[in-house]
Amino acid sequence: MAFPGANESMSGASSPQRKMGRGKIEIKRIENTTNRQVTFCKRRNGLLKKAYELSVLCDAEVALIVFSSRGRLYEYANNSVKATIDRYKKACSDSSGARSAFEINGQYYQQEAEKLRAQISNLQNNNRQILGESLSSMNVRDLKNLENKLEKGISKIRSKKNELLFAEIEYMQKREIDLHNNNQLLRAKIAESERNNMSVLPTAGPTNYESMHQSHEQHQHQHQHQQQQFDSRGYFQVTGLQPNSQYARQDQMSLQLV
Repeated sequence: MAFPGANESMSGASSPQRKMGRGKIEIKRIENTTNRQVTFCKRRNGLLKKAYELSVLCDAEVALIVFSSRGRLYEYANNSVKATIDRYKKACSDSSGARSAFEINGQYYQQEAEKLRAQISNLQNNNRQILGESLSSMNVRDLKNLENKLEKGISKIRSKKNELLFAEIEYMQKREIDLHNNNQLLRAKIAESERNNMSVLPTAGPTNYESMHQSHEQHQHQHQHQQQQFDSRGYFQVTGLQPNSQYARQDQMSLQLV
């Protein structure tokens, strides 16, 4: 790796790799104490500068902690070293907790899937046995139990069917009674309507009949009055000469005697 800096401080004054300007150096511990201290100071300042630039340019939260070989502490943080460390611990715990929770959930769902598959297989087998299939693996006791289950099931089915039939019959009977009552009510309304029509229509008939009867009686009275006037002039009216009813019109004829 190539790093900026003086080659004298890294390799010493008597190094045969001494060159003018930049040069490649081998990354390993500097044995010379003075050179090591000088390199530490330069690299530390560059690292702090880079941390500052990163926090400002990229709006990142940066915390830098450096301990020298003598145990001296050098640090940099744009927020707070403690707050950044707490945030780091929380992020690590959340990620590990999320992974562990994911693994636990995966195992749980896998076990549940196995249970469901087993239940589905049992239900399918029971359905086939109810239909009379896959009976070869059953012994006499299992067949007897299956027969009892089927008989109980048929009994419940018949009971439910009879209950529904009785309920339907009861509903139809009530419906029949309602229809009969409605029919009777309609018949009563029709009869009342006919009576009202009969009471309204003959009102003009009797009046005309009575008026005709009264006019006929008045005509007879006038005719009798005329006959009485005629008889007073010397005529004699004979009535009751014809006993038969077929000569009723001759009863009104008068006989004149000279």
